[in-house]
Formats: sequence, C-alpha cells, structure tokens
Amino acid sequence: MTPPRSPENGEAVHPLVLDGILDLHHFQPREIPGLVRDYLQVCQTAGILQIRIVHGKGRGVLRDTVHALLEQEPAVKRFRTAADRSGWGATLVDLYPARSGPVAAGKPVKRLSHRPPPGKPTGTRPPLWYRLLQKWLLPKGK
Repeated sequence: MTPPRSPENGEAVHPLVLDGILDLHHFQPREIPGLVRDYLQVCQTAGILQIRIVHGKGRGVLRDTVHALLEQEPAVKRFRTAADRSGWGATLVDLYPARSGPVAAGKPVKRLSHRPPPGKPTGTRPPLWYRLLQKWLLPKGK
C-alpha cells in the first residue's frame, strides 16, 4: 500500500507515533521554538498531558531555551527537570487538558505571535515537529 501524499508538495507522509517524548538532539537551534510549541499543542489535543523533552546536559543553553519557552506557553501547567538517570538532560512537562487550560486555573493568557488569531484557519500543513521528523527519519528520494 502506498503511503498518503502531502497536498502541498506530493511527498509521502508517513504516520509517526505520538508518545509524549520529544528528543531535540537532531534539530537545529532555530527550529526548537516552533517545534516545541507545535509538539505541545499536538500532545494536548491528543490527550497526552505528560511530556518528556530531551535536550541533553551540555552547558544548559538548550535547556534554558526550552524552559523559557515553557514559561510562556499557556498550555503548560508545570515543568521540572527529570529526577531519573537523565537528570538535567530532560525536562518533564505537565499540560492542562485541552478544554480547561490556564483560564480555568485563573492564570492570565498571553497570545503568542506564532498562533493565528481566533477564527482564522490554520491550514492543512502538518505541524513543524512532524515535518522535521519526516525530513530527518525518511531516506532521501522516498
């Protein structure tokens, strides 16, 4: 059976398993903000409310970037560094359920520029994290 094709460019679209773990090791730093935001939104919509973001230990630059993004994201209930063997190399994130969110908890909501205004269609493109994983995981020419 032939995989479905993207309506934009005709490339094959392969389904990926959404398991609540996002490993950032294979992405460029400029891709991280959009990737994390898209992944959080897709997980929240799918009902995955506990997420693990693997950023690595290193000097902590990527961890600080991820934590700064999470502080701004209204879907995030709380986050913390992992207390398991990965230690400082991963961040655990708890999300609000899709229907409740920060408004129900009395938290102010800050509109971020990467999201379209309410009522404006978002298009049919897959999320950035999905497109980047497709690009990275699939061999060239398929």
